[in-house]
Amino acid sequence: MRVTRELPALAAGEVDVSFVIKGYEEAVVTDLTWNEHSHPWHELLWNETGASTAVVGSQVWCITPALGLWMPAGRLHSGSAVAGTTYRAHFFRHGTRSALPDEPVAVAITPLLRLLLERLDEEQLPASSRAVTEAMVLDVLQPSPRALLVQLPTSPLLRPIVDAVRTDPSDQRTLTGWAGALGCSARTLTRAFRTETGTSFARWVASVRAQHAVQLLSRGHEVDVVAEAVGYRSASAFGAAFRRTTGTTPGRFRAP
Repeated sequence: MRVTRELPALAAGEVDVSFVIKGYEEAVVTDLTWNEHSHPWHELLWNETGASTAVVGSQVWCITPALGLWMPAGRLHSGSAVAGTTYRAHFFRHGTRSALPDEPVAVAITPLLRLLLERLDEEQLPASSRAVTEAMVLDVLQPSPRALLVQLPTSPLLRPIVDAVRTDPSDQRTLTGWAGALGCSARTLTRAFRTETGTSFARWVASVRAQHAVQLLSRGHEVDVVAEAVGYRSASAFGAAFRRTTGTTPGRFRAP
């Protein structure tokens, strides 16, 4: 069973708020989907446990305990989380200055940042301590050079490939195989992938597999099981590909 939660689309700053940074936490008990919506404040999304997804236009972002997502105020996005995920959201008043751009960007949830955010969630935190902590959060917020991001091609030519690979990341068909199935040349598909995603078909597939792997790892699946599920012949081959894509090991995302 999946529940859809309807939220409004609000412009940046449309609702005036008194807080500078305000936290929210929810344990998801049933698979949950959010409609396309936007907030009047900035939002830092991250998870205490599990992995969730945010979709911004044709971009699909994966959110984990180690890697969060900065969502600027007024930016339309939808999302989903599976049962068992505990997600966190910290809202930043529109107009609050930080080093983050006015566009969605990955943010590393470092031990220091986590500690500061958790301190802000203390109900009895004195106003002076809150102001200092908020200033520290804004100081340490930095874009991450790594992101669990997939850019979805939208052309009718590439749509069958996108649907097939996202449904089954273990799909082993090459561009040559797809070209034969779609009645075009491999060169045409190569150009189309580069134009629509900014990367090669192989790297795009690796990103889709990495996102799917993180979802499975966050649910506690063993690395060798995940490797097979996303199309690798061994755990070592999967680990090497995963590190090339994400910059870290699969074990960092595996639930205990």
